[in-house]
Amino acid sequence: MAEATRYFEGGGGVHETVGRISRRLDELGIPFVVVGGIAMFHHGFRRFTEDVDLLVTREDLLTIHQRLDGLGFVRPFAASENLRDAANGVKIEFLIAGEYPGDGKPKPIAFPNPQDVFEIRDGIKVLQLPRLIELKLASYMTGKARSKDLGDVEELIRTLKLSKDFAAQLNPYVAPLFIEKWDEINS
Repeated sequence: MAEATRYFEGGGGVHETVGRISRRLDELGIPFVVVGGIAMFHHGFRRFTEDVDLLVTREDLLTIHQRLDGLGFVRPFAASENLRDAANGVKIEFLIAGEYPGDGKPKPIAFPNPQDVFEIRDGIKVLQLPRLIELKLASYMTGKARSKDLGDVEELIRTLKLSKDFAAQLNPYVAPLFIEKWDEINS
């Protein structure tokens, strides 16, 4: 409970890890963007998360492992693409630009290049809101057991009071689902 309280106040292990990994990647000149629950937190919808999700390129992930593995960050197991913050045990998961959300199969929406889709919020590089919503909807539409992604979008619509016109900022692949959910919430 104490960790959750610190989290919702913008502190605790998860936020410390975001700051630590962000500083290190900036020092290394590696483009990245924070996605997932932490990005939603910085956009104004606060839900608890126990890990940090980062979007990077495949090439930069190799550099991250070469430059950070064993230096404050460790792989949970030898073949893992992910890292764990050695200081507090928070898992850092990497999403790869060019790969596909949900089932991993080709579709009109892929994970974008982090250099093209970030904005600074509270000093953190986070995924732009339209791209975050697109990825969550595409993940829900094609992945198994991804209802949390749809729930996140529904809560973003409610909490941020997004307009129905927000759909115009989304890829046509997911815009109809956004409109359907917006109509349900606002009827």
